[in-house]
Amino acid sequence: MDFPPNQGLDQEKVTEQVADVLEENEVVLFMKGTELMPQCGYSRKALGLIDQHRDEYETVDVLESLDEYRVALEEHSGWETIPQTFVDGEFVGGSDILEELQERGELAETLDAE
Repeated sequence: MDFPPNQGLDQEKVTEQVADVLEENEVVLFMKGTELMPQCGYSRKALGLIDQHRDEYETVDVLESLDEYRVALEEHSGWETIPQTFVDGEFVGGSDILEELQERGELAETLDAE
Protein backbone atom coordinates (compact mmCIF):
# COMPACT_ATOMS: atom_id res chain seq x y z
CA MET A 1 0.00 0.00 0.00
CA ASP A 2 1.39 3.40 -0.96
CA PHE A 3 1.37 6.24 1.55
CA PRO A 4 1.59 9.89 0.53
CA PRO A 5 5.02 11.42 1.20
CA ASN A 6 3.53 14.23 3.31
CA GLN A 7 2.53 12.73 6.65
CA GLY A 8 1.19 16.08 7.85
CA LEU A 9 -2.39 17.25 7.90
CA ASP A 10 -4.26 18.38 4.81
CA GLN A 11 -4.89 22.07 4.20
CA GLU A 12 -8.56 21.97 5.15
CA LYS A 13 -7.84 20.33 8.52
CA VAL A 14 -5.04 22.78 9.32
CA THR A 15 -7.16 25.80 8.35
CA GLU A 16 -10.00 24.50 10.54
CA GLN A 17 -7.62 23.80 13.44
CA VAL A 18 -6.15 27.33 13.26
CA ALA A 19 -9.63 28.88 13.32
CA ASP A 20 -10.68 26.70 16.28
CA VAL A 21 -7.54 27.41 18.32
CA LEU A 22 -7.88 31.16 17.73
CA GLU A 23 -11.53 31.09 18.75
CA GLU A 24 -10.99 29.01 21.89
CA ASN A 25 -7.90 30.70 23.37
CA GLU A 26 -7.18 34.24 24.51
CA VAL A 27 -3.47 34.13 23.60
CA VAL A 28 -2.00 31.75 21.01
CA LEU A 29 1.58 31.35 19.82
CA PHE A 30 2.07 29.42 16.60
CA MET A 31 5.69 28.31 16.77
CA LYS A 32 8.29 25.88 15.51
CA GLY A 33 8.60 23.22 18.18
CA THR A 34 7.03 23.03 21.62
CA GLU A 35 7.22 25.03 24.84
CA LEU A 36 9.73 22.54 26.19
CA MET A 37 11.69 22.23 22.95
CA PRO A 38 11.45 25.29 20.71
CA GLN A 39 13.02 24.51 17.34
CA CYS A 40 14.11 28.00 16.30
CA GLY A 41 15.52 31.06 18.02
CA TYR A 42 12.60 33.29 17.05
CA SER A 43 10.11 30.86 18.58
CA ARG A 44 12.27 30.63 21.73
CA LYS A 45 12.39 34.44 21.97
CA ALA A 46 8.60 34.77 21.54
CA LEU A 47 8.02 32.13 24.23
CA GLY A 48 10.33 33.91 26.65
CA LEU A 49 8.62 37.27 26.11
CA ILE A 50 5.11 35.88 26.54
CA ASP A 51 6.21 33.87 29.60
CA GLN A 52 7.19 37.10 31.36
CA HIS A 53 3.57 38.28 31.31
CA ARG A 54 1.28 35.25 30.97
CA ASP A 55 1.01 31.97 32.83
CA GLU A 56 -1.67 30.57 30.57
CA TYR A 57 -1.59 30.63 26.80
CA GLU A 58 -1.79 28.12 24.00
CA THR A 59 1.13 27.07 21.80
CA VAL A 60 0.81 25.23 18.48
CA ASP A 61 3.75 23.38 16.93
CA VAL A 62 3.53 24.05 13.19
CA LEU A 63 6.37 21.75 12.12
CA GLU A 64 4.11 18.75 11.48
CA SER A 65 2.47 20.56 8.54
CA LEU A 66 4.56 23.70 8.07
CA ASP A 67 3.43 24.64 4.55
CA GLU A 68 -0.23 24.16 5.43
CA TYR A 69 0.13 26.24 8.60
CA ARG A 70 1.81 29.04 6.64
CA VAL A 71 -1.17 29.15 4.26
CA ALA A 72 -3.76 28.98 7.06
CA LEU A 73 -2.03 31.62 9.19
CA GLU A 74 -1.56 33.98 6.27
CA GLU A 75 -5.35 34.03 5.88
CA HIS A 76 -5.61 35.40 9.44
CA SER A 77 -2.53 37.61 9.63
CA GLY A 78 -1.33 38.45 6.14
CA TRP A 79 2.07 37.01 7.18
CA GLU A 80 3.61 33.65 6.41
CA THR A 81 6.56 33.79 8.80
CA ILE A 82 6.58 31.79 12.04
CA PRO A 83 6.25 32.42 15.00
CA GLN A 84 2.97 34.31 15.09
CA THR A 85 1.19 35.58 18.20
CA PHE A 86 -2.55 36.22 18.39
CA VAL A 87 -4.54 37.84 21.20
CA ASP A 88 -8.34 37.46 21.18
CA GLY A 89 -8.10 36.18 17.60
CA GLU A 90 -6.22 39.29 16.42
CA PHE A 91 -2.73 39.02 14.97
CA VAL A 92 -0.13 40.81 17.11
CA GLY A 93 3.09 39.81 15.40
CA GLY A 94 6.20 37.67 15.53
CA SER A 95 9.05 37.75 18.00
CA ASP A 96 10.33 41.07 16.62
CA ILE A 97 7.01 42.82 17.29
CA LEU A 98 6.76 41.26 20.75
CA GLU A 99 10.26 42.53 21.49
CA GLU A 100 9.34 46.06 20.34
CA LEU A 101 6.21 46.03 22.50
CA GLN A 102 8.31 44.86 25.47
CA GLU A 103 10.84 47.66 24.94
CA ARG A 104 8.00 50.22 24.88
CA GLY A 105 6.46 48.70 28.02
CA GLU A 106 3.30 47.70 26.13
CA LEU A 107 3.62 43.91 25.96
CA ALA A 108 1.84 43.15 29.26
CA GLU A 109 -1.13 45.27 28.20
CA THR A 110 -1.14 43.78 24.69
CA LEU A 111 -1.19 40.26 26.13
CA ASP A 112 -3.94 41.40 28.51
CA ALA A 113 -1.91 40.13 31.43
CA GLU A 114 -3.48 40.47 34.85
